[in-house]
Formats: sequence, C-alpha cells, structure tokens
Amino acid sequence: MHVVPLPALADNYIWLLHDDEGNALVVDPGEATPVEAALRARKLALRAILLTHHHNDHIGGAAALREVYDVPVYAPDDERIAVATHRVKDGDTFELRDPSAHFQVMAVPGHTLSHIVYVGEGVLLCGDTLFSLGCGRLFEGTPAQMLSSLQRLASLPGNTRVCCGHEYTAANGRFAQTVEPNNTALQHRIAEVARLRAAHQPSVPVTLSSELACNPFLRVHSDAVIQWCHQHGAANDPVARFAALRSAKDAFQA
Repeated sequence: MHVVPLPALADNYIWLLHDDEGNALVVDPGEATPVEAALRARKLALRAILLTHHHNDHIGGAAALREVYDVPVYAPDDERIAVATHRVKDGDTFELRDPSAHFQVMAVPGHTLSHIVYVGEGVLLCGDTLFSLGCGRLFEGTPAQMLSSLQRLASLPGNTRVCCGHEYTAANGRFAQTVEPNNTALQHRIAEVARLRAAHQPSVPVTLSSELACNPFLRVHSDAVIQWCHQHGAANDPVARFAALRSAKDAFQA
C-alpha cells in the first residue's frame, strides 16, 4: 500500500492510500481539489473516504468528493459529520476490497470527544490526536482523556507509520527542545525535519518508535520530562504532567 500526504489548506495533510491496481482511499479531505488532482495525476479510482473527526479542515471536501465518486464515507458517530455513510466506533474493524485494506478503529477522545483513528496496513491515521513531536489541543476532552488516548497509540508496534493531519513538526520540535534539551534522538529528529522542510518535503510519516524517543507528550514517565514538570509544579501525577506540558505548549511562542 502506497501512502501519500497531500498538502491542503494552510498546513493540513490529506492522506491518500492506494494500491498498484489503481484503487485509492483518502483520509480527512479538508478540501476536494488536491484529492481530485492527485487521482487524475496518478490515474487512481477513489473507493472510500475515512474521517477522524468533525472539524471542517478535515471533512470540508468530503461531500464534494462523494457527489462525484459515490463512495462510502467512514466516520465516528457524530451528528456534526452529516456526510457519513458508515458510522464506526472503538473496536470496530472493517475491510475494503478495493484497495484491499483492513482497518481497526480506536476511539481517542481529547482533541474532540468523538475523535477516532484508523490503524491498518502498517499506518496510524491519527487526525489531530498525535502529531510528530506533539499532540492536538484539547478542544473538548480532558487531559486525562487525551493522555489515555495517547498511551493507547503508544502501545502500537514501533514500526507503525504515524500519519497525522498537519505539518506542525518544526514548531513542535522547538517546544520539545525546551522540555528535553539533552535528548539526542530529538536533536537528530529536529535536524532531519529541517532538511526535509528546506527541500519542501513533508516531515511525516514518521515511525512511532521515533515519536516514543522524541515526543514529550508520549514521554511523561521519562526522567527528563518529570524533571521539567517538577520545575513547573506538576511532577507527581502523569495526568498533571501531561496537563502542564499541554498548557505550556498552548502558550509557547518561538
């Protein structure tokens, strides 16, 4: 299965997955035009649309695509996603014949209460829950919910490719460096991202093992993150440590 990030809007990625026979699916099409252009350029047939949450920059193009291609739309059970044809929930699995793909659904409340991710074909299609070197803002959920969601994702195989919804990695890296300035793996990842972005290349997908080594929001039990949290008055409880990290990131400017 080929995995292609399609830049959209200001800094979104729409994820295009396709096989060698020309069958494709898209994840979180915030707009239709990049998808249609990619399908034409690669001579692909759209077979399904997968949605992770209700924000318009992730679903804004789904209705227009479905009008043209008449394909199933998988989405969480959220009335704010009117375009859905198949409602899926935590623990569901489903298979697509064209392209041949099998996905598991995981509920990951935090960014929104109904946010889901899709895991399959060696990829984690995670919307705005997990970013490279960061995580999503808490618009509807609690720190405890988001930390639990991230810990579920952290338990996936290390070679899983993380396919997130935005190109935030460089900015996330600047914050992560303030938390773990001596993290060698983080320093290498920041340098890698700088090279990729200078060449106008996406910084994702990235392996989950890389994120486990570099992303402070997945490292609330590491000594360096605990030390940083202690300096910010939140050392004893993992949820409090996560909340302190998220609050600091919300206010971070660099």
